[in-house]
Amino acid sequence: MSDLLEKTAAPARPLDTGGLFPPVSAIDIEAQGVAKSFGATPIFSDVSFRLARAEAVALVGANGTGKSTLLRCLMGLIPTSSGKVTLLGQNASSAKGKALRVLRARIGLVSQKHNLVPRLSVLSNVIHGLLGQRPGPRHWSHTFAPVASREAGMQALEKVGLDGFALRRADRLSGGQSQRVAIARAIVGNPEILIADEPCASLDPAAGEDVMELFFKLAKDKGVTVVFTSHNIAHALQYGDRVIGLADGAIKLDATAASLRPADLRGLYD
Repeated sequence: MSDLLEKTAAPARPLDTGGLFPPVSAIDIEAQGVAKSFGATPIFSDVSFRLARAEAVALVGANGTGKSTLLRCLMGLIPTSSGKVTLLGQNASSAKGKALRVLRARIGLVSQKHNLVPRLSVLSNVIHGLLGQRPGPRHWSHTFAPVASREAGMQALEKVGLDGFALRRADRLSGGQSQRVAIARAIVGNPEILIADEPCASLDPAAGEDVMELFFKLAKDKGVTVVFTSHNIAHALQYGDRVIGLADGAIKLDATAASLRPADLRGLYD
């Protein structure tokens, strides 16, 4: 972890004495003893980790280990059964109402299901990504959105290479194009954290590679902290700075991607 912090930290500041103190990265996400059960069925327990600013973390494990559930707990979409989640310096476990909505608005989400509104335009779907920051009916359609919001939506589409598709209906897109629109929607509000749940699971291999390359280029360019789940071992090692593995209701692996081989991850799926 210390190597990771050194890599992502800002330059050290000089002290009054003329010396330097060690650089320290901000911690964007911290889980402390997090557990989740649904009724009498435990999903995971005693999950603890800290994620530094601009770190990319792959969350891996077999189906049913609770990867997606953990992501939802981290975002405050569902409550933890016990433990504490801290997001961007705030206690997400106790945040409620407006405070939780404001906190979530600082996070972008990309899921394997694109969740676009089929009959609306591509631009309208992207502008929906601003609803957390600017709620209200004006952000349901690009036709009624403020000029600044439309411009932000077009800039996001340009970043994913789809600015020429702004007025096309979402149901006329290919799978890869739809996922690019979902990425544009996630980044339009300039989030500080991006969370991606199997972002290319529904895509063919070529489109999946394109989406992963694009997603991580955008994240790295902005210094955004990324947490993503994947069953693709190669993706976990290629795009993650760090890999966290879930198995048997607990964290079984937490290491830098550079220190791991594919065989180290395959054991999580036994």
